[in-house]
Amino acid sequence: MTSTSSAESPDSISKELAGIALAMQTERTGHAPKAVTVVAGPETVVVTLHEALTPAEKLLARNAAGAAKVEEYHRALFAVSCDELRQEVQRLTGQKVREAAVVVEPATGAIVHAFTSGTLVQIFQLEPRG
Repeated sequence: MTSTSSAESPDSISKELAGIALAMQTERTGHAPKAVTVVAGPETVVVTLHEALTPAEKLLARNAAGAAKVEEYHRALFAVSCDELRQEVQRLTGQKVREAAVVVEPATGAIVHAFTSGTLVQIFQLEPRG
């Protein structure tokens, strides 16, 4: 990867991080998310992997016990693999990441990664339009 200036625009940071997150998720799980959205602000970066669950995970998540297992799996996966994505966030933003968290929504298949520099992050996932 090439070195990127911290003066790079939030849009270009978001685009590059989306590609990195897509590649990492695909490599880790063997399943590519349908889409990746990245919102990069001055103190936070939020990465959303849309429809990131495999067909088997979607089936498992149809009941509460299965959904809990899917969440537990993705939290564990994030715990052991977030350092690489954290380093990319730091490289692209030029800022140290203080905190990293993951939220898994088994009902929609969304996985949200949040990287912050000390701020409180609240995530609201909206219903699709239509």
